[in-house]
Amino acid sequence: MGSFYDEMPDWLMAWIAKQHLFFVATAPKDGHVNVSPKGVEGTFHVVDPHTVWYEDLTGSGIETISHLRDNGRITIMFMAIDKPPRICRLFGTSAVHEFGTPEYEKYIPANKRRPGSRAVIEINIHKVGASCGYGVPFFTYAGPRTLLERVSVKFEADVKDDGESYLRKYWREHSLKSLDGLPALQVAPEVNKPLVNVGVLQEEWAAGDQSDKVYRIAAALSSYGIDAKSFLAGTVSAMLFMVALMRFVEGR
Repeated sequence: MGSFYDEMPDWLMAWIAKQHLFFVATAPKDGHVNVSPKGVEGTFHVVDPHTVWYEDLTGSGIETISHLRDNGRITIMFMAIDKPPRICRLFGTSAVHEFGTPEYEKYIPANKRRPGSRAVIEINIHKVGASCGYGVPFFTYAGPRTLLERVSVKFEADVKDDGESYLRKYWREHSLKSLDGLPALQVAPEVNKPLVNVGVLQEEWAAGDQSDKVYRIAAALSSYGIDAKSFLAGTVSAMLFMVALMRFVEGR
């Protein structure tokens, strides 16, 4: 049986800070219900027992922002993928602070923004639910994906003759309205100034490509029930054995 609180207990806030994945659920008065998974590291923040916010990054849709403009209702859900089992839901109302607004600038200064950042979703929590999660299967966390941010860096670096980045063009073409035609981004597409330091980030992503490949390999092995560390240790042992065997044969 679940438990409900008027605010987040300290133990729950500590647990939330360790999670790698959360889900965002919203719905307009009339139209589609939307659920979005989020997991880019460093984008979710706990302010106090009643307040959280997350950095909304550019994606294929804009449902969450549209729905929040319609009625402000939002639910955030976390779930444990390891021991002990747990599900947490944060019920609240939300405000949208777009890139280019004073509120956004206050939450995320220029040196703290993620590639593709388009808004701050600030949530005022009025109820917290915690339940068992006994039916959630185990998963192994292999590491973060960086592809979304690398694509956003390329979008920001692709500057047209008029000085506008492709990211702004993408916002105007894909982020102004929801599936139901509700208004979404209103300020960010018209702010023609750099979002992030593209040059520095391009160097960082180039250096991080190898680690990202390692994560993908580990995830692929995990999908077949193979522990990446054990597989690597076994592979290294086998290679050392082959080297030793070849030297022995050559020595004879």
